[in-house]
Amino acid sequence: MKTYCSTISAVSLALTLGACTPQTGPLLVQLQGPTMGTQYSVKLVVDPAYDRDLANHAIAGMLDGIENAMSTYRADSEVSRFNRHASADWFAVSPPVVDVVSASLEISRLSEGAFDVTVAPLIELWGFGGKERGGSLPAPAQITQTQARVGYGNLSVRTDPGALRKAVPDLWLNLSAIAKGYAVDRVVDYLEQNGVRDYLVEIGGEIKAHGNSDSGRPWRIGIEKPVSSERSVQRIIAPIDQGVATSGDYRNFFTVDGRRYSHTLNPRTGRPVTHTLASVTVLDNTAMRADALATALLVLGPQAGFTLADRLQLPAYFIIRDDQGFSERYTQAFERYLVDQS
Repeated sequence: MKTYCSTISAVSLALTLGACTPQTGPLLVQLQGPTMGTQYSVKLVVDPAYDRDLANHAIAGMLDGIENAMSTYRADSEVSRFNRHASADWFAVSPPVVDVVSASLEISRLSEGAFDVTVAPLIELWGFGGKERGGSLPAPAQITQTQARVGYGNLSVRTDPGALRKAVPDLWLNLSAIAKGYAVDRVVDYLEQNGVRDYLVEIGGEIKAHGNSDSGRPWRIGIEKPVSSERSVQRIIAPIDQGVATSGDYRNFFTVDGRRYSHTLNPRTGRPVTHTLASVTVLDNTAMRADALATALLVLGPQAGFTLADRLQLPAYFIIRDDQGFSERYTQAFERYLVDQS
């Protein structure tokens, strides 16, 4: 009998599966710690002499630097200071913020606004931000008024020197739907630069894997069944050298008068999505793009989201609610990553 172990982060939308067989050669090393309101987990298959303490210290410092730039919970972060910057003048930011905002605007254009990092005021209005949610729903007039502060077309980015500019004074950014993927990519860069070739990096469910686990086989990842009351695997994939991100509407929501309101907001309507798409998993060369694209497809829903994924030839996997529970659908580009579970 083969024995497998699974690691499930408390807030992950994906499960990482790796073999537990003891090895006499390279060792499976796991580095972990808190970051971005969640946890990072880095699994490495390395020589026993590998300095794991040095690596963990470097990774933790790198992730802290990304938080200092992009967090909306740190008052002195670059993003927080930009959000308070009530001027149409250019606001200087670091290259990482330039990179993430530039990628965000690209995904916004591809998705025609389904992905939009300026959605922060709507997040706060619906009670999914830092403030405690009240007992009532926002009034239509409040939604309309808040939408006037939202729109990726009101945001500009400059690369040299790095800066952002807003067209409306109370435009706010929230990079939470792309920053974790970006952080995964930076950890991967560090590992590659230091000669590590077999790794699996996860931050809050955003993942990138390369090479093999300690079993000698490619890393395998479980896509979670979109049920809030349990944690179980719907599908297993082998995402060889790809970033992986899953977005779902089943963990963070509230109910009023028997109706469920998801944290997934459509920037174009100002309201939570109401379609039947429960979760979507995307693979891409970078975890950053996978992160943002998964959010975009979830907002678009089971029809429009699938159409966009198919047009872009994205490996994408959709889990859709129906009368029987759930059905699944995936693009042709996704097929090669599926692991036979028979």
